[in-house]
Amino acid sequence: MRTSRIRTATLAAVTAALALGLTACGGADGSKAAGGDSAAGSAQSRSASNGDAKGAGEQAGSGGATKQEARSTTASGGTDKAANSGTTAGAQQCRGDEMLLTAVHRFAGQQGDHLLVTASNKGTKPCWVTSYPSVKLGDDATALPHSKKDNPGGGQHLTLQPGGTAYSAVNLFDYGSQHHTAQSFALALRGADGHDGPSYSVALKGDKPQFSWSEADVLNWSAKKPYDF
Repeated sequence: MRTSRIRTATLAAVTAALALGLTACGGADGSKAAGGDSAAGSAQSRSASNGDAKGAGEQAGSGGATKQEARSTTASGGTDKAANSGTTAGAQQCRGDEMLLTAVHRFAGQQGDHLLVTASNKGTKPCWVTSYPSVKLGDDATALPHSKKDNPGGGQHLTLQPGGTAYSAVNLFDYGSQHHTAQSFALALRGADGHDGPSYSVALKGDKPQFSWSEADVLNWSAKKPYDF
């Protein structure tokens, strides 16, 4: 009996020792796993934080670039606007010796018969014309009147850039009796005070340079061709 109790006690002690060893081993593994999960969670948290910070930085950078582009566009627009508004500043009245004056006979012998007058700025600076040109047909010493059917606004300055063109027209009315015939006319530019400048002879171009009239009148200078149809 004594021997049996000793063996039983010894077996119980060994079992207890094994149980304690297993518990300690399991506890260590569990602690390690928990520590690994905790480390992984911290890494993920840091990664997400860094990613958010990076995304915010990229967004801020993008916003900064957009603002920079907006500033560049505004500056460019301002420069263009200033350049456009400054091109006509200080323009002087056009001089006849710096202008190319030409004329074409249009709708000869038909309704709307007229001389299309073209004035081109051949100078190196902007200049302006105003009112309507002073025109004397053929050998007539009297300047033609302004057309009563013309549009208003002849008192304004029409600025021509170098190479720019202005148009006028001489309306011809031929009633078939006591009319005049010519192939050229004299033209002078009017000043802002209404006085005529020097006169220049203008020869007609085209297939029908000769024209006839019983009465005639003149249109104001315009940036568009009159009777352009």
